[in-house]
Amino acid sequence: MIRSGFFAIAAILFASSASAESLNAKQARMFVAGKLFSYQCFDGTTGVGRIHNDGSAAGTIRISGKDPTRHVRLPVNTLYESGERICATLKGLPFSPCFILTKTSEYSFRGAVSGMGFMYCDFVRGGRPTVTKRTRVPQKTE
Repeated sequence: MIRSGFFAIAAILFASSASAESLNAKQARMFVAGKLFSYQCFDGTTGVGRIHNDGSAAGTIRISGKDPTRHVRLPVNTLYESGERICATLKGLPFSPCFILTKTSEYSFRGAVSGMGFMYCDFVRGGRPTVTKRTRVPQKTE
């Protein structure tokens, strides 16, 4: 569960490219807050989410592209500005990860965990919200 929360944050964040523009915390907030983004991460995790201006987030996540799609909601101030960076407070993690944010186009960005550039997610504005369903055991009819 800690891993999925960590990747949800990394996933509900940003990345880098040769012609990319680095974003400081204020620029990142303006580019991302309130907008819907679909994302795909280095490990196959995918989803759709929205980060709100108050540091909360909501969306869906499918860990490693294999697990069932789950709805994720992160409380107010989970994401916060720390100097020029965006960081996160996640229950169960012994540290607060920060993220390197890179705008890759007018509608996309990459978010990488600071100090671990291989751990990233690519985000594209738009996307289709995924409806999560409860699975039911089929009823026998006679």
